[in-house]
Order: sequence, then structure tokens, then C-alpha cells
Amino acid sequence: MEHLYEKVAYLRGLAEGMELSESSKEGKVLLQIIETLEDFTDAIVELDENQMELTDYVETIDEDLEDVEDELFDEEMDSIEVQCPECKEIIVIDDEDLFEDENIHCPECNEEVESEDSEDK
Repeated sequence: MEHLYEKVAYLRGLAEGMELSESSKEGKVLLQIIETLEDFTDAIVELDENQMELTDYVETIDEDLEDVEDELFDEEMDSIEVQCPECKEIIVIDDEDLFEDENIHCPECNEEVESEDSEDK
């Protein structure tokens, strides 16, 4: 952003070299334009600094969130194997299915299957 300050300083130098004064209408306008450009430059620099600060903050939050996600979601899903009481088929049940309200049925004979874990619900 230093280049903006340099450009505005160059314009101010040109205005002083032309000996513009606020006594003429044109001089008043040009000097006000230069002052406005200085204000814009200050605002842009401040916005840029705030944006960099926010970017760093969001990156930090993202890293922290990634740690939390790793802790919560990267665990391998456990499963249990149960035998159907009717057809003796071995059924693999994910742990997350054990906590659902629906009953688990054998895919072969459609008999309701209960595991030790599902009885504890």
C-alpha cells in the first residue's frame, strides 16, 4: 500500500510545484481532491490491515476446528456381529445403527435381531 502514499505525495508535490493556492477556484478543487485521495489511501490501508488480521484469525479458527473434527469424526466406526436367531445368518451392525430408534432386521429372513447392546438402549 506504500505505492498509494507515494502517488498521493507525488500529486501534492505537483500541486505545490504549480503553486496552486486555495485563492483560485481551480486550486481549491485540486487541493481538495488531493486531500480526499489522502483520506481514501488511509482508509484503504486500514481496511487492508484489518483484512489481514481477520484472515489470520480465520486461519487460526480453521486449524482449531480441524483439530476438533479430527477428534470427533476420524475415529473408525465400530461394528458388532450378531447372529440371527432364526436363520443363523451373521449380521454386521454399525454402532451408529444401534442408537437409532428403529429395530434391526435380518436382511435374509427379515426377523428382528437384538444384540446385547441394543437391549441396553
